[in-house]
Amino acid sequence: MGDRQQAEFDCREALHRIYHFLDGELTVVRRREIEAHLDGCSPCLKMFGFEAELRRIVHDRCRDAVPEGLRQRIADSLNHEHDTTDASIDRLAPSGAGGGAAEERTDG
Repeated sequence: MGDRQQAEFDCREALHRIYHFLDGELTVVRRREIEAHLDGCSPCLKMFGFEAELRRIVHDRCRDAVPEGLRQRIADSLNHEHDTTDASIDRLAPSGAGGGAAEERTDG
């Protein structure tokens, strides 16, 4: 593979993995490879910088405060769902000391 083809491949690979890089989802080895590529490739570094800045802006400015009433309704709903599930399981559980075990066999 020629230098130009290798550079195009490296750029495609680096840009393909940019979000994984920003999210910290790459192995140390892969991160180092991409960092080395960015050190020597100003177009990719520029794109990386744009994506990192965009992500920072979205993170900083796109935070909606959830009203406390909504939080409480969600918590109540989850607790109700949990209680309902527990009650259903209790109804399905076998009763008695044997707990559904096979009947004891007696010879006699």
